[in-house]
Amino acid sequence: MTRYDNQQFKSKTFVVEECYFINCTLSECDLFFSGGDSEWINTTFHNCRWHWRGPAGATIRLAQLLGMLKEPTTIPVELQKLNSKLN
Repeated sequence: MTRYDNQQFKSKTFVVEECYFINCTLSECDLFFSGGDSEWINTTFHNCRWHWRGPAGATIRLAQLLGMLKEPTTIPVELQKLNSKLN
């Protein structure tokens, strides 16, 4: 796991499970999350895009199906591909 301390990132891509952020700011970043362990301490996000994969994506889709989460107004590309396979 890579540790980032007191850094600012803009327009970067991260696999969440591979990172440990402390006192960081992420702006306009792409964050890929599969449901594994991650660490965020005093970290802020500005206009970041979350990409839900694997078990995390399945959990989000189930929560939307059950009405626990609103469906996004725009569907991320990876969900569009999954939806086309299911239909």
